[in-house]
Amino acid sequence: MTNQLRIVIIEDDEVLRKGYEMLLSNKEDFLIVSTYGSFDLARKQLKADAPQVILLDINMPGTNGLQAIPEIKKSLPNAYVIILTVFDSPETVFEALNMGADGYLTKNSNTEKITEAIKDVCNGGGVMSMNVARIVMQSFQKNLNSPLTKRETEILQRIATGQTKIQIANDLFIDQNTVRSHVKNIYIKLDVNSKADAIKTAKQNRFI
Repeated sequence: MTNQLRIVIIEDDEVLRKGYEMLLSNKEDFLIVSTYGSFDLARKQLKADAPQVILLDINMPGTNGLQAIPEIKKSLPNAYVIILTVFDSPETVFEALNMGADGYLTKNSNTEKITEAIKDVCNGGGVMSMNVARIVMQSFQKNLNSPLTKRETEILQRIATGQTKIQIANDLFIDQNTVRSHVKNIYIKLDVNSKADAIKTAKQNRFI
């Protein structure tokens, strides 16, 4: 069929990769052009594969899925990238979407959900698993009356993901003393004395 959607699967788990290939190959609208165990293996072949949709895992050896998205978008600007992963933390979801992912599904998605997602992105839609959509919705429901500044909120969010003060300083291009000053202000504003209490209070009140 000339109107089949050309699909590439990049997934390091061989069992899953072959499973996706088998299930999606049974759909008459789809053509599985190639499958790869890593983005590094796919990199040189993707242009020749000319996929319309790429199903992309995140946790892979070498270049991970998040790092691969910008490269894919640069070399194949018309291809749609659907993340298919076990990771559904807010930070990972938003990083993938910010990088240019067109959809985000978790691996508990059934074949019909994946099938619909592939068709939907090709029709201009953005697709997400229910739990991922819930994360996105919750991000828009943050308490607008937060006493924290935008910078303090950003720093506390990074602390909540496990980043150290050194990592935060490096990522935000500020010195460690500035980070310490912000953390001190966060503690004062939230009336807490520890990192754990700051995170707990902020989450309870939807400040982060």
